[in-house]
Amino acid sequence: MKTLRLGLIALAAVLPAVVAVPAWADVNVGVTLSITGPAASLGVPEMNTVALLPTAVAGHKLNYIVLDDASDPATAAANARRLVAEHKVDVLIGSTTAPNSLAMMDVAAETQTPMVSLAASARIVEPMDAKRRWVFKTAQNDIAMSLSIAEHMAAHGVENVAFIGFNDAYGEGWFQEFSRAAALKRIKIVANERYARTESQVASQVLRMLMARPAAVLIGAAGLPALVPQKALRDRGYAGRIYQTHGVANEDFIRLGGKDVEGTLLPAGPVLVAEQLPATHPVKKSALAYVALYEAAHGKGSVSTFGAHAWDAGQLVAAAVPVALRKAQPGSADFRAALREALEGTHELAGAHGIFSLSPRDHLGLDQRARVMVRIENGAWKYLPPAPP
Repeated sequence: MKTLRLGLIALAAVLPAVVAVPAWADVNVGVTLSITGPAASLGVPEMNTVALLPTAVAGHKLNYIVLDDASDPATAAANARRLVAEHKVDVLIGSTTAPNSLAMMDVAAETQTPMVSLAASARIVEPMDAKRRWVFKTAQNDIAMSLSIAEHMAAHGVENVAFIGFNDAYGEGWFQEFSRAAALKRIKIVANERYARTESQVASQVLRMLMARPAAVLIGAAGLPALVPQKALRDRGYAGRIYQTHGVANEDFIRLGGKDVEGTLLPAGPVLVAEQLPATHPVKKSALAYVALYEAAHGKGSVSTFGAHAWDAGQLVAAAVPVALRKAQPGSADFRAALREALEGTHELAGAHGIFSLSPRDHLGLDQRARVMVRIENGAWKYLPPAPP
C-alpha cells in the first residue's frame, strides 16, 4: 500500500495552530487505483489523469491523496478506510476494477462518504439500496456495451458465440449482461468458460470452446490478461470474429497483442476515437478537450479510455463541490451528505465518455451517446459508424 505524490497531487500539510487559514477550507479527495498488479495497464493512465484534474473549485483548494491498491480488493478496501480515517477525505474516487470497487462500498456506506468508481460492473450501482446510495461510477454499464456487441453480431450474421471471461465479478457480470443482449438478438451462446486474471495458460478452456464451433468468441476480460485467451485462439488457428469488452481499450493491448489482436472488435467510449467522430457527435468536443490535455502531458496516441474514466470522475466532483458548499463546509458529515446529493443531481454534464445526467435511481447517468463500436485495424483504433436501421 503506497501513497503517491504526482505533480499537482499533494497531501494537506499539517499546519501550526497559529496559522489563520482553517484546514477545513480544502476539499480532500481520496483516490485508490490499481497502479501495480494485473490491472496496472488500466490504473496507470488513471493515475496520470488525476494529476490533470482541477486543483481549485469555487475558491477552495482540492487535494488529491492517491494510494496504490495493487489490483487487490482487500487492499482497495483498506485504502478507502485509511483515506477516510487518516486523511479525512470528503469523497472517494476508485477503484480501477469491479472487485476492488465492490470491496470499497462497505467503507463508503459505513462512513457516509460519497464514492465515484471507475469500474464498469452494474453491480456497483445496481440495485439501488442504502449502501449504493453513496456510490456512483463513470464507466459504461456492461449491458450498454453488451447490446453494442450483440447488435454488431446480428448485423453481420453471427448466430452463435462462445464466451470466456474472468472468474470474478467482471467476468460474471459480463456473462449475465451479454446473455440478455444475445437473447434479444437470437444469438446462441454455445460455450461459457472462465479463467483467473493471473493465469497465463487457458488451453483447455479454448479447446472446449472450439469444439462448439462458434462463429464468434467474446472475451469478458480487462487489461493485458485479456490477451491470454486471444493469443490461445489465434495459436489454435481460430479464424472467426473475436470480440473484447471495453476493458481492453488502451494502447498497451494493441502494442503487446501485435498481430494476435488485429481485427478485434469491441465497444468503447467515444474518447477512444474522438478525432474520427463525426462533427455532429455530442461528445466529440468534450472528448477532444481531454485528449488534448492528456496528450500534451504524455505524448500523441497515449490516451486510453481508463484515464478518461478518472477524468469524468474528477469533472463530476468539481461540478458537485460548488453546489455542496451552499449547504456545508468541507471536512464535515454535512458536506459529505451535500456532496452526495449534488452528485446525484448532476444534469447534462459533458465528459470524455458521454453526457452525464444522474438521478436517485441512476448513479451512472450515461445513455447511448457514451458508446461506439471500434475495430483494431493496422495497429490502431478504427471507428465503425452505426449500421443503418
